Amino acid sequence: MGWFGDVFPTKQSFVVFISYMALFINQAILVTASKTSSNTYKYNTVTVVLLTECVKLITSLILYLKDHSCATLKADVIKHRQVLGLYFMPAFLYCLYNNLQFVNLAAYDPTTYYLLLQFRVVITGVFFQILFRKQLSRIQWASLILLTIGCIIKELNHHSGGTKTNSTESPSTEGGTSFLSFDKLFDIHLLFILLQVFCSVFAGVYNEYLLKDKGCDVHLMMQNIFMYVDSIICNIFMLGFRGDLASAFSVSSVIAIFSRPGVIAIVFNAAACGIVTSLFLRSLNCILKTFASALEIMFTAILCWFIFNIPVDVYTVVAIFVVSAAIYLYAQNPIINKARNEVIEDPSKPDNAKESV
Repeated sequence: MGWFGDVFPTKQSFVVFISYMALFINQAILVTASKTSSNTYKYNTVTVVLLTECVKLITSLILYLKDHSCATLKADVIKHRQVLGLYFMPAFLYCLYNNLQFVNLAAYDPTTYYLLLQFRVVITGVFFQILFRKQLSRIQWASLILLTIGCIIKELNHHSGGTKTNSTESPSTEGGTSFLSFDKLFDIHLLFILLQVFCSVFAGVYNEYLLKDKGCDVHLMMQNIFMYVDSIICNIFMLGFRGDLASAFSVSSVIAIFSRPGVIAIVFNAAACGIVTSLFLRSLNCILKTFASALEIMFTAILCWFIFNIPVDVYTVVAIFVVSAAIYLYAQNPIINKARNEVIEDPSKPDNAKESV
């Protein structure tokens, strides 16, 4: 099967890869479609995130109880309570990430949003090496850096005025670009993107660490249950911190959500994203997940061009080309990172993450 078999060890893992991309592309489009003309939302976004976590929890419980009894569920919770506690870290970070998604998609178009998030690529490589104690090869690092360059190309365009959503600046700004200007360098939305990048990177790598190392003996759906219970607690805390705990569950807030089919679609699509992400990290790895996210850029740009009439400019085309080159380079030497209880000693097949090229 060549490189395809190295990247995707099973047919199921390839299906998971495609499903992951499709669901996240759809999520960005659904959230963008739910915005008003003033780039705001007519519903409580934190309530939507909390409802999503509840749907994820219910789905995970149904999938777990399909093959296990309630007594087994209780026994596993007690037996693996330490893992339940460890999931508070990624749960909190994912909670913050999900809420920042609405804030940042209100400030950026979907293609720019995804490209900016790709700054997480190189940082993911660093955290991956630290947590899994695996050294990435030169080809793997080169592909990650090339992927980041694609993001910088789009970022230059965003700050030069090529892709603006809310701009009151004069087009005659000196030099024709504000990329290096002091006020744009510390733009609040760019800081929100950087915070979302950190949440995505650390939560993703740490979640894979729990799935494949610390909690590798725990059933996947049980791990999802741990994650979503912790996440619901974190979201309730977030509502309390914002002072929205009462208003989030008011009659008007509930009606604002359930009276809009598009918002209901956001909830169920986001829930599917969460379940598929756990399958992705269990069968593949967080490095490949960053490449899947980068591939979303191409399809998101094309779909948003058709649906929202958001233009695909030359910067986007060049960035997509660079990202594609990075993906091709990575495919020449993909990372293999199996769960601790799935590793089979085979001296003829060295760990790809440790190879030097």
